[in-house]
Amino acid sequence: MQAVIMAGGKGTRLRSITNDEIPKLLAPVAGKPILQHQIEQLRGQGIIDIVLVIGYLGKKIRDYFGDGSEFGVSIQYLEETVPLGTAGALSMLLPLLKEDSFFLIFGDVLFSIDFARMERFHREKQSDATLFVHPNAHPFDSDLVVCGEDNRVLRFDSKHSQRDDWYHNCVNAGFYLFSREVCDQVPEPVKTDLEKQLLSGMIEEGKPVYAYHSSEYIKDVGTVERIHAAEDELNRGIPEQRCLKRKQKAVFLDRDGTINRKNGLISKEEQFALEEKASEAVRLINQSGYLAIVVTNQPVVARGLCGIEDVERIHMKMETLLGQEGAYLDAVRFCPHHPDKGYPEENPAYKIPCHCRKPDTGMLEDCAERFNLCLEDCWMVGDTTVDLQTGRNAGTHTALVLTGDAGNDGKYSGQADLTCADLLQAVEQILKRSEPNGRL
Repeated sequence: MQAVIMAGGKGTRLRSITNDEIPKLLAPVAGKPILQHQIEQLRGQGIIDIVLVIGYLGKKIRDYFGDGSEFGVSIQYLEETVPLGTAGALSMLLPLLKEDSFFLIFGDVLFSIDFARMERFHREKQSDATLFVHPNAHPFDSDLVVCGEDNRVLRFDSKHSQRDDWYHNCVNAGFYLFSREVCDQVPEPVKTDLEKQLLSGMIEEGKPVYAYHSSEYIKDVGTVERIHAAEDELNRGIPEQRCLKRKQKAVFLDRDGTINRKNGLISKEEQFALEEKASEAVRLINQSGYLAIVVTNQPVVARGLCGIEDVERIHMKMETLLGQEGAYLDAVRFCPHHPDKGYPEENPAYKIPCHCRKPDTGMLEDCAERFNLCLEDCWMVGDTTVDLQTGRNAGTHTALVLTGDAGNDGKYSGQADLTCADLLQAVEQILKRSEPNGRL
């Protein structure tokens, strides 16, 4: 596999660091240039054939990296004599490609990714273009990717558009896996926008464009503030910890009564409101080494009170509200089933026994496989004894919050590793116990 890095940016937002004397990819992060971090990540997973697309002050990049041999890789250069946007250089790339697919990486992102997982997804989907997508802490000012059920990309929602509706926190990260045929979509070296022109055109033509959702570390470091944040995360070992080659840990969160206020069987978006401290709690999880994953029983579908699309819309509201407060969820899983029949308006297709309804562990096991979780290092947090029993069944630690039902449903034992006033206190205690001198 080859990698192509778009290394031609001027980096006006980093002028206080570069002084217009070096290109932005030579800006230092934790003692080494952004581009060196990228090359070392590629080399660490066996990707040593690299093409650098250079432009502004490109000679300084050539002088620093040479042919790549000092960094354990082989580097070829493709130089833009005039700026060609984010995709125009693809028209000149084919003679340098040796494989049927290649990674395309924007130059201002730091990452720690299991490339093999993304490649498997790309090939299983028989995708022409696969986008690495993820939730972030500022979806309100980010370009969003709108996907169908099978992760096929339907369209892009520009950060400049007027958003007056709920949305999924699904952000294009600037990291791609393309088939070489994508280059044929740019026949001439003219200024071309990767998202607005190339990928949107492929979608309109019906070509397979897919979104690869991942919880792994990838961060835009195009501003001074984000560089400082990345340096702190590098010093804490967060990037490598979040790579799916390593075992992960998660805080599983119940929904009703834990993240949002208990309001009966919620079947309409207007019934949904976050608990007062929920955003702060989820934000703390995001800043730790844990993933934040919602697992919730939603029998409203089986009872015929609403459809799957209505639950999805409620979850879009949840993601939007959290995103407005700088918090995000790595995944949301819900069970629409209910085993008991007899309700007059029920939907018989969902009135079935299943492995996903809590206290069964199907949703947690699905996430364990998807995110390479070690369940023994995970927590299940909820307001009912059903949530506690789910954690015990899955082998996680458990925390009861005294919001919602506050453990008074009486279905199982109320014994928990932690009992806390609300989600924020539970997360604070979980993170405290996870510190080197903590009890876990």
